[in-house]
Amino acid sequence: MPDHVHFFASPIHREADLSKFIQAFRSLVTRQLRPLGLPYPLWQREFFDHLLRSGESYETKWQYVWRNPVRHGLVKRAEDRPFCGEICRLEL
Repeated sequence: MPDHVHFFASPIHREADLSKFIQAFRSLVTRQLRPLGLPYPLWQREFFDHLLRSGESYETKWQYVWRNPVRHGLVKRAEDRPFCGEICRLEL
């Protein structure tokens, strides 16, 4: 999506801090995009998370994310959107 990102993540350790992960992700992306001269700030202050509790919930949310570019008129088919897919499927 041109103005937001969706991703699914699972902690490796129980002590994992989602806020710190998001902060590190934003910092990395900002450093990579800085040479493009994009207006700042790149990120809104808060982020939104959703806890997946079952395989059914995962599938429902994945389908929402997968079809998001179609709903926004960016592509005719979800398969046509570059940079969309799974690096590795989360097991619940």
